[in-house]
Amino acid sequence: MTQIPTIKPSLADKVALITGASRGIGAAIARGLAERNCNLILTARNEAKLKKLSHELEQKDKQVLCRACDVGDPKSVADLFQFVRTKTNHLDILINNAGIAHENLTVAKLPFQTWKDVFDTNLHGMFLITQGALPLMKRGSSIVNNLSIAANRVFAGSSAYNASKHAALGLTNTLREELRSQGIRVIGLLPGATDTEIWRTLWPDAPREKMMAPDTVAQAVVHAILLHENATVENLEILPSAGTL
Repeated sequence: MTQIPTIKPSLADKVALITGASRGIGAAIARGLAERNCNLILTARNEAKLKKLSHELEQKDKQVLCRACDVGDPKSVADLFQFVRTKTNHLDILINNAGIAHENLTVAKLPFQTWKDVFDTNLHGMFLITQGALPLMKRGSSIVNNLSIAANRVFAGSSAYNASKHAALGLTNTLREELRSQGIRVIGLLPGATDTEIWRTLWPDAPREKMMAPDTVAQAVVHAILLHENATVENLEILPSAGTL
């Protein structure tokens, strides 16, 4: 039987901004979108890793720009969007992926500065980046907020991480309702255990062999983005088939 070649839908005329793009799920989503010929603006705090990824993806013949940014710093975010506006007048896809965790500590022992740092990145950063991106987005655009399953579950010793992700889910759900009439989709991404560097902080001895690969999560995200604009995935929860770690 003759097989009909599979043609991947293209995102060649689209522009995506990805935060926390230098590694893990952010880098995997960048690769997944690049495979669909999407133009990319990559940002993270580590400029060296961004440039390495940018050079890798540029070989696939699409525009890939990178810019260092601390999403929790309003000035840094303002500088990022000043840069973005010099390169494009629109954004079609926003991936709010930047996030940090903290050492496993009870509420009684967690330093306030650690609490604040986690909220600055996981919640305030999502708010600031989204505010900056919205004026560049129009009907048919998509926003994906990487929330983690910690957005609707709790894990002892991770109070700041849990609380920031619960708050980010509230922000995501509110944003979705605000943007429905504008035709901008808002997707809450809730991945379970994924084999990324964040486990060095959360649980250094975690059984990574039971975890999902970042590419698995990225594949699901890309498929959700490629849905016809009159349909959406509101909350995309992806878990390892192995179950509880």
